[in-house]
Amino acid sequence: MIAIARQYFELTKPRIVALIVFTAVIGMFLAVPGMVPLQPLLAGTIGIWLAAASAAALNHLIDRRIDKVMVRTAHRPLATGALSSTQVFVFAIVLGALSMAILCLFVNPLTAALTFAGLIGYAVVYTAFLKRATPQNIVIGGIAGAVPPLLGWAAVTNEVHPFALLLVLIIFVWTPPHFWALAIFRRDDYSRAQVPMLPVTHGVQYTRWHVLFYTVLLVIVTLLPYLAGMSGLFYLGGALVLGAGFVYYAIKLLDPPDERFAMRVFNYSIIYLMALFAFMLVDHYIDSTPLRRTVMDLHRIG
Repeated sequence: MIAIARQYFELTKPRIVALIVFTAVIGMFLAVPGMVPLQPLLAGTIGIWLAAASAAALNHLIDRRIDKVMVRTAHRPLATGALSSTQVFVFAIVLGALSMAILCLFVNPLTAALTFAGLIGYAVVYTAFLKRATPQNIVIGGIAGAVPPLLGWAAVTNEVHPFALLLVLIIFVWTPPHFWALAIFRRDDYSRAQVPMLPVTHGVQYTRWHVLFYTVLLVIVTLLPYLAGMSGLFYLGGALVLGAGFVYYAIKLLDPPDERFAMRVFNYSIIYLMALFAFMLVDHYIDSTPLRRTVMDLHRIG
């Protein structure tokens, strides 16, 4: 029984979903000046987690063929035969239905609609179509994975606010260098599975330059919360230090010391995003600049 439960738990891609939920919760806290009301905090977190887990399970189902030939995914429940396609499908549908019910009943319909759109965007548009159709799959499909902060914000305020869209933009630009670093290291896997990831279709060096270009763009984009008055000097300092580290890794990736360096870039990108949002959260409760206080006061009045 415990072994089966572990297989189902693995379907939810817990580490990826944890990062999704983390950014969604940060979005909740950034949406209000004080403490997030308990109901949207708890119900929103659970609902978003269930939706992300449902999308992850559908990803397992749709990718079951390619998972069998990739070293990175050969251990997954469907690839090993530990679970059947029917079991995974039912599990995903139940999680998705629970998610929608919780968000509609205890949060708000807007959050439910946005969450459903994100679920379909990742599980169907990206996994079933874009992933196999174009080497720009992760760029185009990245919007689905970038929406969690917007979901969290909407769960508390029942609106799509420009500041929430800034958070979405940051994750959207972060996704390509994050994922392409992994794709460089796992390019043989993707080649065997006939998935047109950028290092497979255009070569490793071409992809390395794209990682650098997107990393520089990311650093620029992360300045926008400060320039828009959403965040203050504490966030700005953290964003610049973290960005400098990411640029360092991206430059070094052009001529890496060893084959595994791409995974070091990938791992740093995860730490980078978590730390960036943590800086933003701490800064949210520090009145760093007059501009920020004015903007937030106007937001509260509105």
